[in-house]
Amino acid sequence: MRIGIVSQWYPPEPAFIPGELADELAGRGHRVRVLTAHPNYPGGRIYPGYRQRWNTRETHGAVAVRRVPVHPSHDTSAVGRVASYLSFAATSSLAATRWLAGMDAVYVYHPPPTAVAATLLPRLSGRAPVLLHVQDIWPESVTASEMAPTGRRGRLLERALTAAMRRTYRAADGIAVLSPSMAQLVIERGADPARVRTVLNWTDERLFRPVPVDPAARAALGHRGRCTVMFAGNMGPFQRVETAVRAAAALPDTVDLVLVGSGTEEEPARRLAAELGAENVRFLGRRAPEEMAALYAAADFQLVTLRDLPALRGTVPSKVQAALACGRPVVVSAPGDVVGLVDAARVGLTCPPEDWRALVERFAEAARMPAAERAEAGARARRLYQERMSRRVGVDAIEDMLTKLPRRR
Repeated sequence: MRIGIVSQWYPPEPAFIPGELADELAGRGHRVRVLTAHPNYPGGRIYPGYRQRWNTRETHGAVAVRRVPVHPSHDTSAVGRVASYLSFAATSSLAATRWLAGMDAVYVYHPPPTAVAATLLPRLSGRAPVLLHVQDIWPESVTASEMAPTGRRGRLLERALTAAMRRTYRAADGIAVLSPSMAQLVIERGADPARVRTVLNWTDERLFRPVPVDPAARAALGHRGRCTVMFAGNMGPFQRVETAVRAAAALPDTVDLVLVGSGTEEEPARRLAAELGAENVRFLGRRAPEEMAALYAAADFQLVTLRDLPALRGTVPSKVQAALACGRPVVVSAPGDVVGLVDAARVGLTCPPEDWRALVERFAEAARMPAAERAEAGARARRLYQERMSRRVGVDAIEDMLTKLPRRR
């Protein structure tokens, strides 16, 4: 097959799903063309070695890549984010007329949904069917963020985005989603149920894998021989890390909480820990991706927290796949499908979201868990990842969907 891939983000940016999908499909004999922007995520600045030009082309093995100009922005500026999304919609649409001509199918990585615009012009001639890979639900992912306007402007934005997403879901020939709840949401918003399929995400398996416990990594975490729970990743408005800080502060002699990463909520969480006198809460800041597998192995549990929002009930955060791929049990304080997944597979402990008292109980239970039982949960975690979330399983599912997309005149 001749397969087009449209994604605003693509390696060398940390967007491994579209990048690995392109490589895997090419390795299976498909002819793959990628349409993307000049790399600028997550810093919002064009990467060294790149210069924004109209017709930048690259070849990575059997994958052909075309990059188009984009307004680089990924800060807290709503105007900057909108400009970034719309600029890629415009430039990719113009480039797609020739670059995606003759494709048998086109895969679109969402977010942002504006990337779908690149598939519209090729539809006017030769109509390649489109598979939309939905990673989060709009408009909620926008309207619930700190950048969203409030009042009348906020309501207008929500109505406009809702209408746009309904049109997008109806137009897609196939939709891959992360969970059953997300599938139900996109169906309620206009998608044909026969075209929707749940495909669990995979993680970057070069980085996240089982490794032996390293004394240097334990020292980096400040491990002192008692239950150590690690939160790794973005500390933003959807993660509610203050819930974990409060819970850990209630168990000063039982559990250590280590937060690795950064985000807009890091400073408020640091202030809260100081106010509570939580000396068992430590912040390590950002760490190199190559260090993460060792840090995962050095901690006893990995923590997942999410806000209690309808749009997040169908989310399986990427840190879940990373933990399971490393063979580590998890503590989950979140709504929806991720709790059912963890409970069914017996790979960790769960509690309702944004309930720090319930999380205190889970932390205490984690501390009481014998080492042998924790190791068994970790082994089940690794099996769950390999059987249901691995790159091979995910690419198999996406490839199957692409080959079965309806061909239209």
